[in-house]
Amino acid sequence: MLLPLPPGDFRAYLFDCDGTIVDSMPVHHLAWRTALDEWGCDLPEELFYAWGGRPVADIVVDLNARHGLSMPVELVARRREDAYQSFLPQLTAVPGVLAHIEQAYRRVPFAVVSGSTRESVTASLTALGLLDRFDTLVCAEDYARAKPDPECYLLAARLLDVPPEQCLVFEDTDLGVAAATAAGMASVRVPPPWQR
Repeated sequence: MLLPLPPGDFRAYLFDCDGTIVDSMPVHHLAWRTALDEWGCDLPEELFYAWGGRPVADIVVDLNARHGLSMPVELVARRREDAYQSFLPQLTAVPGVLAHIEQAYRRVPFAVVSGSTRESVTASLTALGLLDRFDTLVCAEDYARAKPDPECYLLAARLLDVPPEQCLVFEDTDLGVAAATAAGMASVRVPPPWQR
């Protein structure tokens, strides 16, 4: 089923990746639990979803503060990414978003605009056979300020050579929708897994 789109004549579609194109949030939560287990650290599912869209390093820092731990940020991030990669065969696409990708492919350019690393985004899209659909990828390494700052979406619009007001953003988090709005872009809110 297609997600309803806002009115407008859009010349580019910009997609968040995790939880938007790829139904990867349950898999990411499992990867977090696997990575944090060594330190006896818990990341409850409710908090995990509340923190959706935040950079990995920020999450580790906040977990350290909450639990009085000193987990090494880079090591936890690497273990989380390794665990995620091992779970790639479990990934599926978000049906309502996949339908828009299939319907609009080759009619308008597409970009992925993600807070995840290029390694993670590329692996997820490759696992689903979708990587070749996207004209450009804007990943965590490509910009300095994370969502809700509009930097990542403005960069994607510039790379596609489409004015921001003619871009439509697909997002699953409050931070992502706020970033799109701050960039002057319309957005489609992708519902969480339990509402689809």
